[in-house]
Amino acid sequence: MPDAAHVPPQRDSVLEGLAGNPALPAGMVRRFLEYRKGMGGVAMRPDLSEDMIAAIIAIDDRWLTHALACNPVLPHAFRMRLAEHPDAAIRRALASRSVAFPRALYERLAGDEDPKVREYLAGNEHVPEDLLARLAEDPHPAVRAKLAQWFTQAPEPVRQRLLTDPDERVRQAACSTYYARTPHPVPPADLLPALLSDPATRAGAIRHCALDADTADRLAADPDEQVRRQLADHPDLPARLRAVLAADPDTTVALGIFARKDTPEALRAEIHARIPSEPLSAARFEDLDEGDDAAFERRISDEMARIEFWSMRLPWVTADPLPHVDSPYACFRASAAMGDDLPEAAVTRLLNDAESSVRTMMAQHARDRIDPATAERIDRGYRPGKRTDWRPADDFPLPPEALRRLAADPEPRMRELAPRDPDLPEDLLRRLAADPNEAVRAVTATHGRLPTDVLVGLLDDPSAWVAKTAAGNPNLPVAQMDRILSLAGL
Repeated sequence: MPDAAHVPPQRDSVLEGLAGNPALPAGMVRRFLEYRKGMGGVAMRPDLSEDMIAAIIAIDDRWLTHALACNPVLPHAFRMRLAEHPDAAIRRALASRSVAFPRALYERLAGDEDPKVREYLAGNEHVPEDLLARLAEDPHPAVRAKLAQWFTQAPEPVRQRLLTDPDERVRQAACSTYYARTPHPVPPADLLPALLSDPATRAGAIRHCALDADTADRLAADPDEQVRRQLADHPDLPARLRAVLAADPDTTVALGIFARKDTPEALRAEIHARIPSEPLSAARFEDLDEGDDAAFERRISDEMARIEFWSMRLPWVTADPLPHVDSPYACFRASAAMGDDLPEAAVTRLLNDAESSVRTMMAQHARDRIDPATAERIDRGYRPGKRTDWRPADDFPLPPEALRRLAADPEPRMRELAPRDPDLPEDLLRRLAADPNEAVRAVTATHGRLPTDVLVGLLDDPSAWVAKTAAGNPNLPVAQMDRILSLAGL
């Protein structure tokens, strides 16, 4: 165990972890208020007393005060004080909080002189509707555009006002292909001709319009790829335009044709051949000729299509899954896995699919079929298409005997699961705390039964992540908390 004068090599990270330790005594919380190294974590604690909060405001350190404004359990009386803070960043932090406030606080923020405060407020789901409606008349277009994107169920007069706003950014946000909340709004029928004529709203209006042949031809030649993509998705797309859009230079447009139920399989296969199977690496990105704008745009389009392809889920496939269980396309098989009442043979086939996304989707839709061995197999082979903290073992917990066996698994990501056993034997905890992989050590540092000498030893870990995590363990001895603060001069 370190002596009293030993300074952890990752001291600042240790202090950061300690600031959020739920077992930190109140007296030591107060000592943290003297720390001035850009750390505001202590102001996010849920156990701050009113005199501590008042002290933080009186200190007027920007990082501490900003963190305090973000604290989800801050009493409203202090929020009202912070709403008058001269630093706009503090007021912006308040406006962006997804917490129900008293009306008086919303009224104050809705009238704030800083447009960014009002912009953040426009995306806050807890603001009363009449105050949100007031923001539709805000003098700054960014505020109105944010409102149009987030206030999807605005009263009809407000929606009309945003759809006909003089600023194209606002109109585009009000008639979009994407909204921040569901359900998505439907534009009034009498406005559709104007919205379809406006380049800012054309892409968002297409899905709501009835297509005639002339309109479809005109949209197929539109220079905006978003317009052509929305046309490719339209249920009334003339059959003669499928091949035209399938050959579109923008791969994301062709992908819209790929996903249609009425696309011939040969044409679908041609489109699939255009979609890259591997992500665009930094090296390959740098190889692109900066002077060749067309090639650069095509490669970015290909990459966007690749990302969409792997995450694509098709409702028409889910509605009739059996014909697609053996599809050559993983997104079709994953969509089939979401279907109801699949026969046992199909479930088994999809649980053993070559693609991780298909196996995982099937497991989530056949929970009664997932025994521990299957759960472990699916988690072991899990390869997400994008960065995520979730893994199948979160939904399908493994039994203690499996977790203890995994403590010696060759794969670090499987050893990370072992500390999920709250009764993991001490010898295994000691082994995992000394694991060569920092992620394994970090998750072990959270364990409630980690021996004290091991926990204290992890404060000296060369990894800042591990050292911070160990300092946040509530079983850290108070004497060690005191030692760390004293070494920091607190």
